[in-house]
Amino acid sequence: MATKEATAPAKKANADARAVLVTTANRGVFFGYEESRDGTTIILRRARNCIRWSGTRGFLGLAEAGPNDQCRIGPAADRLELLNITSIADVTDAAIDKWENAPWAR
Repeated sequence: MATKEATAPAKKANADARAVLVTTANRGVFFGYEESRDGTTIILRRARNCIRWSGTRGFLGLAEAGPNDQCRIGPAADRLELLNITSIADVTDAAIDKWENAPWAR
């Protein structure tokens, strides 16, 4: 039950948006809430960039478990348009909480 309570604010604030992890051709890894998509372009709300990750079992571990204390996560941008997307993965409820609460500039 603690997990449901911890993720409730993030889900409630973005109830109608899909939480995703996006990769780009330029090796960018981003978390955010999908606003729209057209071909290889996506617009994310409350987007955060994963500057460095370690111990996550690859970038898809960021979608499954979220960032850990070894990751470096950038601050959120209200709206971000990403070009040349190469993948979009759904983010689990547990990972949403970690992305939402990850401090930046670790």
